[in-house]
Amino acid sequence: MLNSSVLVLNRSFLPIHVASVRRSFSLVYQGGAKVVNDRYETFDFASWKAQPDAQGLPCIGTTSGPVPIPRVIVLTLYDRMPRRMVRFSRGNIFSRDAFTCQYCGQRPPRAQLNLDHVVPRTQTGRTTWENVVCCCVVCNRTKGGRTPEQAGLRLRKKPKRPHWTPLMGLPNASVRHLEWRPYLAIDESAAADASTNPNWVVM
Repeated sequence: MLNSSVLVLNRSFLPIHVASVRRSFSLVYQGGAKVVNDRYETFDFASWKAQPDAQGLPCIGTTSGPVPIPRVIVLTLYDRMPRRMVRFSRGNIFSRDAFTCQYCGQRPPRAQLNLDHVVPRTQTGRTTWENVVCCCVVCNRTKGGRTPEQAGLRLRKKPKRPHWTPLMGLPNASVRHLEWRPYLAIDESAAADASTNPNWVVM
């Protein structure tokens, strides 16, 4: 439980990092950060510990009683944003396209999704954000080594490099709590309802 994820915001309430609960408690206890609740109120360690239930969050036991585990903390002094590029990968293409086939609009199980080069590599197509899309197996077979126009298919939207926050590139950001959602600049099409989007979990 002490190693689960906490979203770290800079002083401007922009997401910059994901930390463990252990590290987050240390920052809050030392005065380097404050806990943020779902009403955007901030708490130092003493006032957070005094919260009766903290909206039903799980707690850890201490010698002086239980302390709710925070989901979000804000640093008290740090203003800068780290510069990171979103890594080009199969998973990030799927996330950008909301796990939806960019030709037929269906959202099959992940095992039935492929990557497709809009302009095939056999026709000088490159493996870039602007030329690769999420595609279901059926549409992928239909399209084959042709362009969408040649195959009688139509792209739902033009693919492009995503403008996600630096948080998305962090290795332990794959688990994202619902309380993080207001702070993440994710394309609305990718931020589907928690009940249908496999990226969002409640822990």
